[in-house]
Amino acid sequence: MMTQNADKKREQIQMFCMDDLVPQDHLLRLIDQAIDWSFIYDLVIDKYSADNGRPSMDPVMLIKIPFIQYLYGIRSMRQTVKEIEVNVAYRWFLGLEMMDKVPHFSTFGKNYTRRFKDTDLFEQIFSRILQECYKYRLIDPSEVFVDATHVKARANSKKMRKRIADEEALFFEEQLKKEINEDREAHGKKPLEEKKEDPKDPPSCG
Repeated sequence: MMTQNADKKREQIQMFCMDDLVPQDHLLRLIDQAIDWSFIYDLVIDKYSADNGRPSMDPVMLIKIPFIQYLYGIRSMRQTVKEIEVNVAYRWFLGLEMMDKVPHFSTFGKNYTRRFKDTDLFEQIFSRILQECYKYRLIDPSEVFVDATHVKARANSKKMRKRIADEEALFFEEQLKKEINEDREAHGKKPLEEKKEDPKDPPSCG
């Protein structure tokens, strides 16, 4: 017998737990269990006012949103925000309920600018997350190219994993800033300034 009217369930009211909607073996669940995200709060604490100002975006969410973009190869942050709106696993990873509003791209950009402008904090945090993912084999670093050289043969080295993570974090941040700058310029704002190099830092090899 052919079943019809399958769309009748769309308007049914159901009670559910967000945690039950994400499979136990889902990649984001495995990553969330492997990483202690609290280290982010320690790194950015001096970027937040303790007793005044509007409540800001959770710094962990501020990192997890671009991490979703990186992990799943989503073409832009704007598209990532749209994907989060309809993806249960993404919402679960960010700690959002089904009816919670997803931060707008401009909100993300403003928070990024306030917390990470003229610092290497984003690069530090993102690199550490990638290193943890490599260590637990949740992301395969062997498909990454560093200086146009395939690193598969050496990807098991802790030193090489750190190098790959640093390179990936820096590259991804540049792409992210490019998109934020395009939005800022479209709204008549100045683009983000490049990070000033510390004279104590060793010269770049590039």
